[in-house]
Amino acid sequence: MSEQEPAPVVRNADDVEYETVDAAQGLAKGVLVGEDDGAPNFAMRRFTLDAGAEVPRHTNEVEHVQYVLDGEYVVGIDGDEHRVSAGDSLLIPAGVVHSYRNEGDSEGAFLCVVPHGDDDIQVVE
Repeated sequence: MSEQEPAPVVRNADDVEYETVDAAQGLAKGVLVGEDDGAPNFAMRRFTLDAGAEVPRHTNEVEHVQYVLDGEYVVGIDGDEHRVSAGDSLLIPAGVVHSYRNEGDSEGAFLCVVPHGDDDIQVVE
């Protein structure tokens, strides 16, 4: 069986639907390009984190590559805290405990690229 080459995809920002993320109040996710679009290996998602919102410490089964678009917030990674802002980038390896906290007065936003596949999210007490 031969595999088809993926078709190009161009999506207007207004066509991206955002949904709240159950793990935390104030966190929303929009899939910019993903498996449903024919992307063969990775999904690119945009997250927004409201002012004052927190995402609890958790792990994922897949790595995350992130790029901060807007705002400033604190990312906890493996016990260390890092203040990030627009233009910063991160690699969070699979299985590493991480969290997010927006202490600012404005929304934060970041891109997150992940490989396709199962991503079991485990909240860490």
